[in-house]
Formats: sequence, structure tokens, C-alpha cells
Amino acid sequence: MRIAYFVWEFPPKILGGLGTYAMEVTDQLQRMGHDVVVFTLNYEGEFKTREVFPNGVEVHRPKITDCSTVTPLFFGEGIRKWGAGAIRFFSDLLCYNVITATKLVHSVAEKKKFDVIVAHDWLSAIGGMIAKRELGLPYVLHIHSTEHGRSQGKPSGVIQDIEMAAAEEADLIVTVSYAMRDELGGLDFPGEKVRVIWNAVDASKYDPARFSDGERVEVRRRLGVEDDEQLIFFIGRLSTVKGPDALVRAMPTLLREFPGAKLNIVGLGEQQRDLEMLVKRQGLDEHVILEYKFIPESERILRYLAADVVVFPSKYEPFGIVCTEAMAMERPVVVGGTGTSGLREQIMPSGPNHCGFHINPHDPSDIAWGVGECLRDPERARELGKNGRKRVLQYFTWEQAAKDTLELYLSLVPGNDKKDAE
Repeated sequence: MRIAYFVWEFPPKILGGLGTYAMEVTDQLQRMGHDVVVFTLNYEGEFKTREVFPNGVEVHRPKITDCSTVTPLFFGEGIRKWGAGAIRFFSDLLCYNVITATKLVHSVAEKKKFDVIVAHDWLSAIGGMIAKRELGLPYVLHIHSTEHGRSQGKPSGVIQDIEMAAAEEADLIVTVSYAMRDELGGLDFPGEKVRVIWNAVDASKYDPARFSDGERVEVRRRLGVEDDEQLIFFIGRLSTVKGPDALVRAMPTLLREFPGAKLNIVGLGEQQRDLEMLVKRQGLDEHVILEYKFIPESERILRYLAADVVVFPSKYEPFGIVCTEAMAMERPVVVGGTGTSGLREQIMPSGPNHCGFHINPHDPSDIAWGVGECLRDPERARELGKNGRKRVLQYFTWEQAAKDTLELYLSLVPGNDKKDAE
């Protein structure tokens, strides 16, 4: 089948889990013999407007124009309150959706016959909606998170309206966890359309067997961690919803039992200054390594390798691919287990498949408890890590995610059946 694929971020511009997901799933679909044509944003006009990747995926990035001076005229006071930076963002987003949909309808679709239109989150939902109306094709909306959940009580009405309109227009809605399915139900999304397909990881790439003990030690030495010290690792957006501040607050409790423990926090976000002040106020300068940057995947893999435990104390996490990556690298993982948490579906906190711990992300003492459980017994920690990788190989591979996704797409196309997804 031929798939028109609207997604806000796509390689080489990956900003988070959505970009990783799009890269991996489109690659798998192409390998399975299907034709994927991607319509994505051209950041600052820095990329070619059309290219074909070595794996055969065709990518369109039409250049957009700055419409920020006129965008507020169409959306009134609601968008003016966002400020100049946010207005420019919304302007770019609107242009991206309209221009890519126009290119699909009046250029690409005149040469290629498509079977289904796919869009990811509100960021590209408008383009998908336009294309569906113009081409009369089935429309699948992937929801990776909601404005309600991301905003933690301060949602944008504009974004929520886009989400709901796209959900009503969609023939199917795919989301990333059962926790997200429940959230969508609570927000009155059309539940009969919703299907769950977990995200995944490339377990051949994220495999500790590829590395030597010497490489692990070298990374720890770079971070100033000795053999008799423990390394706790967090990577992600530095925002309240991800919980790095709560993790820092857990350190004094942990240091009473593990005086050599060190916490490495890597990421970018609005909490950078707050984290610096928190570290200084608690006298943790020698125990918390703050790195405000985006590290490449090769380095991210090495950080997992070097860690004794990986912690994601998120208050809201629809899935959390970084957790799957850490599991594949045989690290015990401590995750936020309240609210909407796809992390809770990945980590088994007990039983024969025990691979980590669920904690209350609002409570630093509970975070300290979970981390301590992983650090106290190195042999037990190794067992947890091995169980985590086994679970990844069983449930969280991109091959399985792509196969399940394709079956849903095919179900919307007359004359196809699930055998075509094999």
C-alpha cells in the first residue's frame, strides 16, 4: 500500500520520541514492501524540499513563510496571549500543514495513488484533515500525548479544539499505551475508534553485548564516577512533568546510604535554572552532574551502559521510549507510576519478569526508595536488567509495532486483509 505520512519532525531533525518513532516505523513499513511518503516541517528552510532516503522513504519538506504578523488576525486574543515566540511557532505550524497538504493534493497525489493518510498529534493533524477531505481517503490519527496531559492543568483551548476536530475526522485513532487510551476516554474522544500499539526500540542497537567493560568504565571516568560509586542516570526534557527536580530532591536521602552516589541529568528545558539553584541549595554540587544539551544517540547508549540505575520520575508519560532503551541495555529502571503512565506498562515491579520499580513521582522519599532498591544489591540489579531486555525482545520491537500498525491501516482499505501485513 502507499501511505501519505504527516509528521512534524523527521530525520535528520529529531527533537524527541515522535521523531524516533516516525523514523523507525517508516523504515519498517518500507522494508515490508510498502511505499511511505513523508510530509514534514522544513526547519528554517535548511533541508531539501524533496529527497528519497536510502531505504526508499520519500520525504517532502516544502519551504514555509513567516505569517506571524497575520496569524493572530484569524485566531483573536487567544493566540495573542501566547507571546511573539509562540505566535511564530503556531504560524509555522499552520503554514506547514496547509502547504504540505496542498503539495500532496495538487502535486504528489497526481502522480501516485495513495491508500491511506496518516498524521501524528495535533502538530500535523490539520494537514491530514485537509488531505482526507480533498482526496477522499481513510485517515488515521496517531495520538502520542494530549494537550490536557502535557499542560498539567493549563491547556490551550486552540490546541484542544484541533485535537478533538482531528479525532472526529479520523477513521481510526492509534495511541501508544492503555494508559493513554483511558485518558482519551476520560476526555470524551471517540473511544470506539481508539486502538493501542506500544512504541519500541531497536534492540540490536541497544544491546550491552556490543560493548566491553572497558568502554563502560571509560564513560564513568569521564563523568567522574569511581568503581565503588553508584551512577544514577536521567535523560529527558527538563520540565516539571518529567520530574528531574523531584529526583534531585531525593538525593540527600540516597546519600545517607550511598555516600558515593552521583546523579547525571542530561537534557534541555525550562527547569535548567531551577535545577542549578536546587543543587546548590542542597549542597549537592559534587553529587549531581547537570548537562544542558541534546546528546546524539551513540552517546545516549553509552550513558545507559555506564549507569547503575536509570530513573524516569515522570508525572505524565504516555509511553516513554527512553525507558524501553534503558531496558534493552539491561539497566534496572525506576519510573513514575501514577496518572497517565505508559512507563507503568513497560516496567514489571514484581514477579518473574521483575525489571524495575514504580514510584510516586511527586514524593522524593519514594523515588529514593525505588533507586535504593536497585543500588543495594548489584546481583539483583543485574537480574532486573536482564529481565528488562527479555521483555523488550518479547513486546517492544519495531518489527512488531510496524506489523500491528500496518494491519490497522490495511483494515481501512477495501480489498485488503491482514495477510497483506505479513
